[in-house]
Amino acid sequence: MPYFSQATGEISGTIDVLILIVFAEERAESARLSSFVGALALGDLVKSTLGPKGMNKILQSASTGEVNITNDGATILKSIQLDNAAAKILVNISKVQDDEVGDGTTSVCVLAAELLREAEKLVASKIHPQTIVEGFRIGTAVSLDALKASAKDHGPDPVRFREDLFNIARTTLSSKVLAQDKDYFANLAVDAVLRLRGSTDLDHIQVIKKVGGKLTDSYLDEGFILDKQIGTSCPKRMENAKILIANTSMDTDKIKIFGARVKVDSTGKLADLERAEREKMKAKVDAIAAHGINCFVNRQLIYNYPESLFAEKGILSIEHADFEGVERLSLVTGGEIAGTFDRPDLVKLGHCDLIEEIMIGEDKLIKFSGVAAGQACTVVLRGSTNQMLDEAERSLHDALSVLSQTVKETRVVLGGGCSEMLMSKAVEEAARKVSGKKQLAVESFVQALRQIPIILADNAGYDSSDLVSRLRAAHYEGKSDYGLGMHFFRWNSYLDVALGTIASMKELGVTESYKLKRQVVLSASEAAEMIIRQAFRLRVDTILRSTPRKREGT
Repeated sequence: MPYFSQATGEISGTIDVLILIVFAEERAESARLSSFVGALALGDLVKSTLGPKGMNKILQSASTGEVNITNDGATILKSIQLDNAAAKILVNISKVQDDEVGDGTTSVCVLAAELLREAEKLVASKIHPQTIVEGFRIGTAVSLDALKASAKDHGPDPVRFREDLFNIARTTLSSKVLAQDKDYFANLAVDAVLRLRGSTDLDHIQVIKKVGGKLTDSYLDEGFILDKQIGTSCPKRMENAKILIANTSMDTDKIKIFGARVKVDSTGKLADLERAEREKMKAKVDAIAAHGINCFVNRQLIYNYPESLFAEKGILSIEHADFEGVERLSLVTGGEIAGTFDRPDLVKLGHCDLIEEIMIGEDKLIKFSGVAAGQACTVVLRGSTNQMLDEAERSLHDALSVLSQTVKETRVVLGGGCSEMLMSKAVEEAARKVSGKKQLAVESFVQALRQIPIILADNAGYDSSDLVSRLRAAHYEGKSDYGLGMHFFRWNSYLDVALGTIASMKELGVTESYKLKRQVVLSASEAAEMIIRQAFRLRVDTILRSTPRKREGT
């Protein structure tokens, strides 16, 4: 009689293949539902970080023990090790959201998870997956139309548009570590983005982190700052700089053939070798100086001898500028990175009005003012710890990304759960015109949208049932600009709104990017549709797990 040994994990005797499969696979409903479990668990994991009162997560590396404290959805999700296919899809849409818009990574993951939660209930009610997908598509289309109709465009008015940008930055930072000083950093972010003059290339905005001081000691510097020092004996200030940016070896040119040896029988011959090396380096410095430059920036080290030669020629030398540093310097000064110096006519030099050494805290840095790319600037972040600075950089990056996209797509919508409630109202009205079982799927889409304001209220510790029901009633009364008042807001120094109430988001200035909201709805619905199709149609009816291969000799 065949039997399964718990001790060894082996099956003895002859046994039918179908019985063997029981121990290695999941079939039918079990396989399909397991595709949902990971996605729902991931949504539950990050939804506590949503909103201005969201909680932080501590991320500790299993290998290095490094600790990060963050509530940034993209950072949390990419740090989790997953083996569930549906959960990996949610992580991917979060990454896409971060790349496309820069914010809304938590929202898109939570909305997709809520759609899947509703779909699971519908499947349990024997509704076909294709019917669910069609209902969700109707809900998505109606939601996007309602969102588009509610969007406002103040792009032609510079004053009102800057006000919109400030409100978007403030709303984005409300859920970040910079929330206590959101007005200060919102202005800083808006000033930095407006310098880009419509460009979405954030490489022109450099962020330097320096431990010390407090967060409000951070500032925006209209120039490029390189976290390096000027070479010894070189001038510490240079006007009308002509900059050669290079990636070349400036150490002593010793023989670089692996395993080669040079034998000499006297110190005189050794001196001849060193003299030849020095002459070769001097010729290289002369070739560099022949470009007519007064500043030389090298990615690699510059040894003492060539550094002294540059100083004699009045050339300011900067060594060991990391690759990101030389790339960004090349971008903002208009120069090209050179590797050879035989054809000065083919090398494009960088230019700036002034190079000078500055102090930030106790560190010396180099500032390039009046660079060729006039939109370039540097944000200097100060803070008490490295973890605080890392989180502040992530928060500021989200604000800068959203603002740069808003400059391109100037329409804005209201936040605080207002847009979600407005979309849910439109979808609910559209559901009345849908016949058959599809109506149930459309109504489920409504419930998923309403989960966003519910989660916002729950995370703030308020009675979500009361708040959201009052918010829903307000929207049906025609107050389409109402949302959740999650803070003490002050607008034009006369309006205070108490915590835990519903209020006009327009008056409070709680504004979000239209492109952000649109991308959240699109990505979440597409991800949910893909998981539903994969989990409940014939594409997936069995999950097989292979056993690890045994090592030889065991």
